[in-house]
Amino acid sequence: MEETNTLSIFQPRLSFMLRSIFALLLLCVLCPQTAWAQFENVQPDEAKSATVLGTAKTTKYQVGVKISAVGGPCGGLTATIPVPADWPEQSVRLADEQVSPEIGNVGYRLVEGTVKEMMITVPRINPGETAVAVITVEVERRSAAPPEDTSGLTIPKRPPLAMRRYLGSSPYIESRHGEVRRQASEIIEDIDSDWAKVEAIYDWVRENITYTSMKPTNAVTALREKKGDFEDVTGVFIALCRAADIPARTVWIPSSSYAEFYLEDAEGEGHWYPCRVAGDRAFGEMPDHPIILQKGDNFRIPGRKDPVRFVNEKLSGKAIRGGGKPKVEFVREVLGG
Repeated sequence: MEETNTLSIFQPRLSFMLRSIFALLLLCVLCPQTAWAQFENVQPDEAKSATVLGTAKTTKYQVGVKISAVGGPCGGLTATIPVPADWPEQSVRLADEQVSPEIGNVGYRLVEGTVKEMMITVPRINPGETAVAVITVEVERRSAAPPEDTSGLTIPKRPPLAMRRYLGSSPYIESRHGEVRRQASEIIEDIDSDWAKVEAIYDWVRENITYTSMKPTNAVTALREKKGDFEDVTGVFIALCRAADIPARTVWIPSSSYAEFYLEDAEGEGHWYPCRVAGDRAFGEMPDHPIILQKGDNFRIPGRKDPVRFVNEKLSGKAIRGGGKPKVEFVREVLGG
């Protein structure tokens, strides 16, 4: 609800003092810092991460949007942009915010229980004005060490409902394709240990799919051509795992990604284990401290027909009749420790 519309229901005889008090209270409700605080304790639906967390590193990350009007006024705009969320191995704290008067509201939501998304409304921008909503967060990320004993870790026979989404196909990760299923069966044939099965898939991908800088394609194409971008190499590993009934998913970090696979311990409790498929070898561990932007690779976004592999930023809204066009700049930058 817009502040101007809310105040318009009051009669002109309402005193200036009462108007000021009401406006101040409304501003507090719409304050982005308040919105962040209300969302702080809401975490993605999650099983436990790798059981051994190590060193911590704090990095600043800036995210948001800047919108200006070109050729006339603009209005009725909504911008959405994913922001880092809390995970077992990561905690996020709001450090600073820049919100210009042109911004109507700033809020947050979870997309399918895993991606934290910043929502920004802009009622109107006049020519020469720029609407700015940018936050700076401090992200504390902990490294993860591999488990000391993997003998009791098994592929779940009856995975929890929340994990079953990581067994099917995703956009560009065709885990049910015949070639993928045949390759997965061939790799894990005659291997008894479930941990060793995942590691065999991991080593096969690293030995047979060349990581190269190129336009991303899909898991089947990368499997056939024996090469791919970091998304493709990671996607081949995930597709092969899922074809072998091992839950797996993408972890998106700035300018790259890695994978996680899911196994259960002797007590039947599930855990996620990271592995970096493209780049330096890291299986069942993550020795570095990259910022986690989002986890998963099959999202249904409100207002979009088809599922997406990654939740991108978006600007939507109806143009003002006879008005101009919005010029948008999305901000996403790692500022350092």
